[in-house]
Amino acid sequence: MIMTSESSAQQPLHCCKLEKLSIGYSSKGSEIVVGCDLSATLNGGQLTCLLGANGVGKSTLLRTLSGFQPPLGGRMMIDGKDVDRMSNDERSRTIGVVLTEKPAGNQLTVRQLVALGRTPYTGFWGRCSEDDWRVVDEAVEQVGLTALSHRLVGTLSDGERQKAMIAKALAQQTPVILLDEPTAYLDYPGKVEMMLLLRQICRQMGRIVFLSTHDVEVALQLADRVWLMSRQQPMVIGSPEDLALEGHLANFFSPKSLLFNPLTGLFSIHLPTTHSVMVSSDETEPLTLLTKALLRHGVKVVEGCVDEALLSVRIEKRQFVLKRDKEKATAKTVAEVCEWVVSRLMG
Repeated sequence: MIMTSESSAQQPLHCCKLEKLSIGYSSKGSEIVVGCDLSATLNGGQLTCLLGANGVGKSTLLRTLSGFQPPLGGRMMIDGKDVDRMSNDERSRTIGVVLTEKPAGNQLTVRQLVALGRTPYTGFWGRCSEDDWRVVDEAVEQVGLTALSHRLVGTLSDGERQKAMIAKALAQQTPVILLDEPTAYLDYPGKVEMMLLLRQICRQMGRIVFLSTHDVEVALQLADRVWLMSRQQPMVIGSPEDLALEGHLANFFSPKSLLFNPLTGLFSIHLPTTHSVMVSSDETEPLTLLTKALLRHGVKVVEGCVDEALLSVRIEKRQFVLKRDKEKATAKTVAEVCEWVVSRLMG
């Protein structure tokens, strides 16, 4: 839980600008271009997510922005300063990086690992002053790991380890934090908790937080800005809602097997149907769940008057009344309804 006495409105809002940036790498003496003429802005106080399929260049972009590999062209400006012209010390005080790989140093305590974030400020001997340790302890508290500060890193869960790495980046006190798949290896509640933490960091501390992720639905619910990256088209940038309204999300993420709902920002699996059944209900919840279950069996639900249907289901007070011509039965569970319907439609 981020604890700070200052609101994001009181924090200086940082700005990172990409100006016609080209990214790629060298292979066997030739230059491989992954993306070119990328012009975009990252603003402090906004959570920005980079989305795209494997192999489109997300990691290459992050490595370029982090300074781990040089750009092929163009430049990146942070608060008006050209990153390529920064010294290594200045760059390490400007950009914090959290990678997917599990960190080395399993024999370090959480507090010692986070203290490595003070390296740009501790000089040649790397000794932390009282002020440095205060920054470390604040960072540990901000990610909710105070109770684990003396635990060895090797004994932490994946989620706790990721929080420790984020605390290390916070202790580095950089205006920009770049993260490569920070929710990898986490279960769904852990993914949500991690994204909420990152959202709090940028909102309450005015930092630029830019991350790549494959957790599309979580990103679309929590991100302020989304960058869509692909090989086939130029990068598209906007809020999740605007990208949905303009059809970019549906085109980008919806193969034939997926359906994207722009109103909810969620995906559903497209299942073909070969049969239909008439269903009538005054209750939304059992109707929705029955519809979902029957679709899994290739049966489409048609709502309407059941009296005229050859095969029909009526939901009354959480009980299912089943009819087929003169045949009539009742069921108490959705599974029983599916079994009855499928046996008569496909038996």
